[in-house]
Amino acid sequence: MASTTQFLISLPPKPPYLLSYSSPSKPRSINITCCLSIQQARNDQTTSSGSNALNGLRVAFAAGGTGGHIYPAVAIADELKLVNPTSEILFLGRPNSMESTAIPSAHFEFKSIPAFKLVRPFFSLRNLLLPYFLIKSITKCFTLLSKFEPHLVVGTGGYVSFPVCLAALLKGIKVVIQEQNSVPGIANRFLSLFADLVFVAFNSTVQSFPRKEKCVVCGNPVRLSLKNSVSKAVSRLHFFPWLEKMEGSSEEIKVILVLGGSLGANAVNIALLNVYSQLLLEHENWFIIWQTGVESFNEMESLVRSHPRLLLAPS
Repeated sequence: MASTTQFLISLPPKPPYLLSYSSPSKPRSINITCCLSIQQARNDQTTSSGSNALNGLRVAFAAGGTGGHIYPAVAIADELKLVNPTSEILFLGRPNSMESTAIPSAHFEFKSIPAFKLVRPFFSLRNLLLPYFLIKSITKCFTLLSKFEPHLVVGTGGYVSFPVCLAALLKGIKVVIQEQNSVPGIANRFLSLFADLVFVAFNSTVQSFPRKEKCVVCGNPVRLSLKNSVSKAVSRLHFFPWLEKMEGSSEEIKVILVLGGSLGANAVNIALLNVYSQLLLEHENWFIIWQTGVESFNEMESLVRSHPRLLLAPS
């Protein structure tokens, strides 16, 4: 019989604010009851008291580099604000980066920190200044966390999260990790040793972490904006407005969405570049929405012939 896991972010009368969690003996048989997505129930006194306990909750997020790290953090922050609008959220990331644009657009406070990317191989000359930049970044994070005084720090991976979570650990702040990928990166793998909990999307990911008893399999967070139900017909007209004048049934139309991640995937772009024309020629009811990635958009746009049933988008 599968064991049941329950956890709750709660605020006791005095700090430190603890994250209570009962660890299962077998991570793979976890049954998640609540996973940083606290569902509000109407006319429920228990939920009401839980909501009151969240009054004044302050959570800092360390997210950046790619959309895969940024948007899961935004989804968690959205859910926390939905549960209790008085919750305070702070995002830390690099200046002049994807997160510096995406986070303010999601209406959350953003503070920039210096972050240095580890170059591979590890013994590269470009990593000689890594200790200096890491200390500089941790010092900046320590200062920002001291001013914000979060009850919890959530790291969603990437080298940006590394100094933030280290500074939080030095301050004695609770740290949790959220891993979106099937195989964790260096930052999350190391930070998992000291984090209170590690939230993962796949059962197989548990095996990648040295301390498996900390892992909670809960899937990936989904932003509130993506949960809004929109009909296929409306969606098609949004991307291909001329379909409104087309004769015949729109039910026969097939839309293919090609995603390569926020930065794009070169292998996906090249593969589609070789077959898109033939696909559209052979299937007159097929439409393609091709997300190339920001860095590859101009190149792909110059190589692809314009077609009414093909839409290229950077992200």
